[in-house]
Amino acid sequence: MGLVIVGASLAGLRAAESARRSGWDGEITLIGAEEHLPYDRPPLSKAQLDSGAADALVPLKSRAELDELAITTLLGNPATGLDTSGRRVLLGEAQVPYDALVIATGATPFRLPGADGLTGVTGLRTHAEAVAVRRALDAGARTVVIGAGFIGSEIASAARKRGLPATIVERLEVPLSRSLGPEPGEICANLHRAAGTDLRLGVGVSGLESAGGRVTGVVLDDGTTLPADLVVVGIGVRPATGWLEGSPVALHDGDRGVLCTASLATSVPGVWAAGDVAHFPNSRFDGDLMRLEHWTNAAEQGALAARNALAGPGEETAILDTIPYFWSDWYDHRLQFVGTPRADEVVTLGPRGPGAIVLYRRGSQLAGVLTIDRPRDIMKFRRLVMEPGSWEEALFQATERTAATV
Repeated sequence: MGLVIVGASLAGLRAAESARRSGWDGEITLIGAEEHLPYDRPPLSKAQLDSGAADALVPLKSRAELDELAITTLLGNPATGLDTSGRRVLLGEAQVPYDALVIATGATPFRLPGADGLTGVTGLRTHAEAVAVRRALDAGARTVVIGAGFIGSEIASAARKRGLPATIVERLEVPLSRSLGPEPGEICANLHRAAGTDLRLGVGVSGLESAGGRVTGVVLDDGTTLPADLVVVGIGVRPATGWLEGSPVALHDGDRGVLCTASLATSVPGVWAAGDVAHFPNSRFDGDLMRLEHWTNAAEQGALAARNALAGPGEETAILDTIPYFWSDWYDHRLQFVGTPRADEVVTLGPRGPGAIVLYRRGSQLAGVLTIDRPRDIMKFRRLVMEPGSWEEALFQATERTAATV
């Protein structure tokens, strides 16, 4: 029966590759809801939105490379259920038996009520959606982004690069204040304003206007109507675990992500999870339960989950103690974050804009760092996040670095 991986994602592919590197010569089956081979998602909101970007989808592995690794793919086949007693993944009427299972189904975006079937309203989670967004931008679309998260901000940036009007609507008074903190969130807001993006903060969306089945405007809670040819919904995601409801696999009470141990084992023997779908306790940060939607996390977790899933009797499983890292490009600025924003204190050094360094303290430890346009610095601070009692050293280094660039 072999190893079955549900989710033809980065995490799913890395799981398959890791299994082969670990010496596993049994069957590997990779199940995916999309018809595409596994592909990279960060470019969807970055390079693939550039004017004139090619429509071609570049897979992480070619068909020939997957064949060389003897990986069987079942694409365009979303999982519909899990029979843990019989060790079978359900694909509608079909069943795929497994000895070991890795869940890597990622996350699905929240949808805007009333938007179904309306042309010009989209998310940005798939290649097809990225192509639709870019074509609309190339056609000069007036763009409204609902949600001031990182992906939504990258879309606004792509619109402004073309000289197009872009508006971001955000319920919070300060964008990203929940994930980064109020002052870093205000710095991010200033990047938008400096680029000419219209920020509508502290207001929600009450509806959409349309004509002939195509969106024409976004109606806000305050009664304002924003003209729009393209509406991109970026109001968050939820783990893609609907197919696990009713199974013994324990899910988070809040977002229904898969609850895992530090080794990525689920509550069911023989079943593991990786990537956006998985909650795990991170020993680097006092066992904080984390669910991370980052490229590096998906790659690391996929590889680890497969190795642990295939460990022999008596073999010790590895523990995940990763230091999260992600980046985002806005208006020719690079934002990078390492660590966790869950902190006792947040200190901003340097300019309140490009060149800023934001430090997050937990006890006497440097817990996280946000930098803007400091690609050479971020990995130096990453090393400090790994060191106990590193807060004073981080403050000193950040002060020295920002002073040198003033």
